[in-house]
Amino acid sequence: MAQAGRRPGQSETRKKLLDAARHRFAEHGYDGATVRAIAADAGVNAAMLHHFFGTKEQLFVAAMNLPVNPGDVIPDLLAGPADSIGERLVRLFLSVWNTQESRTPFLAMIRSATTNEQAATMMRQFLDRTLFTKVAEAGGIPKARVAAAAAQMIGIALLRYIVRVPPLADASDDEIVALFAPGIQLYFDGGR
Repeated sequence: MAQAGRRPGQSETRKKLLDAARHRFAEHGYDGATVRAIAADAGVNAAMLHHFFGTKEQLFVAAMNLPVNPGDVIPDLLAGPADSIGERLVRLFLSVWNTQESRTPFLAMIRSATTNEQAATMMRQFLDRTLFTKVAEAGGIPKARVAAAAAQMIGIALLRYIVRVPPLADASDDEIVALFAPGIQLYFDGGR
């Protein structure tokens, strides 16, 4: 049973929680990794996990070393006129992918998900809970349209940052926005 109260060495406790979270997320996926199980694996109670990370989503972001938390950027994405969400999404996406430091964790997740079923499950569950469902509900659009927009954005990432296809890899952000924002916008406008 996990001990109650504060453990000595905050940075050591934080590291143990992150290690336990990475293991649980990898073994059980996002949905199957419970806060209590992660805390128990680290030898602390769930309150300690909440003290360090707040929510399961925030723990996942920290454990995967993601540069942004989808929960933090969704309100900004959905703020403003509905007819320019495509442009905001493409610009947000590019802002995250344009630096090596912020791109690296996403590349690792994509590569892992394409070669490992456990990683794919974890990524699928995380995206569904923290991105697709939240954007669909907040925007009043079908989740399939949100997933389709995300699929197109991942395609851009693959060709621009991984395969580095010259027309896309060499284009400016404004050129990428001009090319893709109108198509992304259609996913959000469809059926209205």
